[in-house]
Amino acid sequence: MPLQRTLVSLVSALALLLSSGTPTPASPAPTAPAAAPPKAGRIVLQVLSNRADLVSGGDVLLKVRLPRQVRRRHLVITVGGRVVTKHFRHTAPQTYVGLVRRLKNGRNLVVASAKGARTTKAVVTNHDQGGPVLTGPVHVAYDCQDTARDARCNEPPRYSWLYQPSGGPAGLKPYSRKNSPTDVATTTTDRGVRVPFIVRREDGYADRDRYSILTLFRPGKRWHAWRPQDQWNHKLLVTHGGGCGASYHPEDPNLQDSAGTLRVAGAKDTYVEALSRGFAVMATSLSNTGHNCNVAYNAESLMMAKERVVERYGTLRYTIGTGCSGGSVAQHTIANAYPGIYQGLVVTCSYPDVMSPGAQFADYHLMRLYFEHPSRWGAGVLWSPTQMADVEGHLTHANAVTADELLFKKAFDPELPCGGVPHPVPGDRTTRYDSETNPGGVRCSVLDLMVNQLGRRPQSVWSAQEKAAGHGFAGFPVGNAGIQYGLNALLGGRITPAQFVDLNAKLGGLDVNNELTAGRLLGDPASVARAYRTGLLNEFTHTDEVAMINHGGPDPGVAHDYSHAVWSHLRLQRDQGHTDNRVEWFGPTPLVGDLAWPVEAFDRMDEWLAAVEKDRRPVPLAQKIVEDRPATLTDRCHADGVPGVLCENDLARTHLSTPRQEAGGPATNDVLACRLVPLDRAAYTYVGGHPIPFTDAEWATLQATFPGGVCDWLQPGLGQGVAETWLTYSDASGKVAYGGRALPRVPRRSMTGWQGKAFREIVRQ
Repeated sequence: MPLQRTLVSLVSALALLLSSGTPTPASPAPTAPAAAPPKAGRIVLQVLSNRADLVSGGDVLLKVRLPRQVRRRHLVITVGGRVVTKHFRHTAPQTYVGLVRRLKNGRNLVVASAKGARTTKAVVTNHDQGGPVLTGPVHVAYDCQDTARDARCNEPPRYSWLYQPSGGPAGLKPYSRKNSPTDVATTTTDRGVRVPFIVRREDGYADRDRYSILTLFRPGKRWHAWRPQDQWNHKLLVTHGGGCGASYHPEDPNLQDSAGTLRVAGAKDTYVEALSRGFAVMATSLSNTGHNCNVAYNAESLMMAKERVVERYGTLRYTIGTGCSGGSVAQHTIANAYPGIYQGLVVTCSYPDVMSPGAQFADYHLMRLYFEHPSRWGAGVLWSPTQMADVEGHLTHANAVTADELLFKKAFDPELPCGGVPHPVPGDRTTRYDSETNPGGVRCSVLDLMVNQLGRRPQSVWSAQEKAAGHGFAGFPVGNAGIQYGLNALLGGRITPAQFVDLNAKLGGLDVNNELTAGRLLGDPASVARAYRTGLLNEFTHTDEVAMINHGGPDPGVAHDYSHAVWSHLRLQRDQGHTDNRVEWFGPTPLVGDLAWPVEAFDRMDEWLAAVEKDRRPVPLAQKIVEDRPATLTDRCHADGVPGVLCENDLARTHLSTPRQEAGGPATNDVLACRLVPLDRAAYTYVGGHPIPFTDAEWATLQATFPGGVCDWLQPGLGQGVAETWLTYSDASGKVAYGGRALPRVPRRSMTGWQGKAFREIVRQ
């Protein structure tokens, strides 16, 4: 066939060509492999509201940042498989923020994906709005408000309006949007925004109790977390009330100024001044120690309320606290045990914590039972008022009376009334405790409020009431075994050996009902150690990244002596080697130093933190806090504007002492129970070196009083140690974890809405 012949001819010609040795054409050179496509960038996902594992209330504010080449339309965000992308709004180049609702309690998987980008995942763990989140089970039935929707006191928030009148006395008045008053003042914020001085107040319930959030607000205009009204400066002031108590029902938050009842008529409260400058102001009932004297509850309440601020109002630059007495306790202990909640503290009528003044006031209580009952004094023993005060470390015995009646009894007596708990009914465990008729009832002492922190007393030491109740009561974290009360006065020759022996032999201790016992109080060793571990006693070991201003007045300070501020100073000095992040102001006005100082201290703290915020150096936050303190913000000490007058007055600057310090204890006053060494008769000599002439009978009495020995103040106290930060008091199953357990490390890229970038180092565990 022609086609076949043609093919054969072609094949033959090709074979001849190959056999002739004619070179074949060279193979083409191999080409270089194509460049790999650029690696896709990862989507950045941040949890703004809180720590990702501590979110509450069923919602969370999230931030997503896309790689540069990725388009918005390709972004898909899901929570638990549910697409929530539509809730996100553009806030900056390639950045989107959204409030995601309807989270289930427990773990919620968040996934952010987009074409051309690597997917990012995060787990958000949600808790009920009514709590608890950190504090563990509540052992007492809570008496919720009548309008509560459930047993955790939840109900929707309510809103009201206030305004500052122009030309009138300082202070906010009710504002009606329907009948707008004609005397509304105007204010210019620190961002230069001039607005009518109208305030919206949000009142809601979280963690079984109330919170309030106040902001300058332009009625009729929208406010979203991703687009706040521009008069807000993204700063937060938190106010605190005083006292120390236990309650089991909701109460109103405290917006009181630091100066409390000493405010000058017509002067602005600190919180009103803060509002005028664009701050948001927040208060929670559970962070008011007079209502709830427990650092874990205080911190949990503020944590949940700050989350609410971030989710509804926007991210924060920094948070400042203010408060007197119990307000200083809350700020100091929260800042130390739950770092990150505060960036600045303004404290006055100062205490470092509850436990160390509690030990001081327990000693006062016992001394009153001895000093004020001469029938207990031994034959020939007489006490003058001056000698009583000397042993107590004060100017007069009146300080012991004030501290005992106004503070110790109200805080530590389990049978006193407390909010939300009815009068004792025999056999009814929901009513108040009575040692005789209702031993299983609710004990109203602050120690029992702290039972998750302190733990319960072991069965080996149960009282009759504990046996009847079927469980141990909260452990007592203070002991006075081995304390030689009046030792300094004895060595100084200001009291006689007979007085010293009689006082120590008869002082005694306290039982679980706060009743006098003949033997000394040993304290519960586990509870003593837990008081340190949980931050109930504050050693200031985690406060180097917090700015502090303390202002106070002369001693005696009606159980609020300036010496308590000195304790804080000394503990901070011991831990850090300096106190450069703490400023001390001492003035002539009792408790606060100067009536103008609450607002001035707030102003200066704002100035200080603003300077830290501007510092972009790659150095530790603690270094910035110290080095960015304004040069004019220094310690001060004056009377009526004359520097140095009070500083030179020995009476005003004695930093009055305590019974334990007068027994040879440390000036830091942070030993709750001491370690013991054997009695040594040769150790007792007067200041001049002469031996103290104890009779044999007196020495035998001392040996019987101190069978285990006396305090060795050169050693750390029993259980003394530093606090662990961010403890939780539930185990994995939700049951109580007495003494607390450490949370995992802070999840990456969470809690970022709580403070500006300059302050975020503090939350990196």
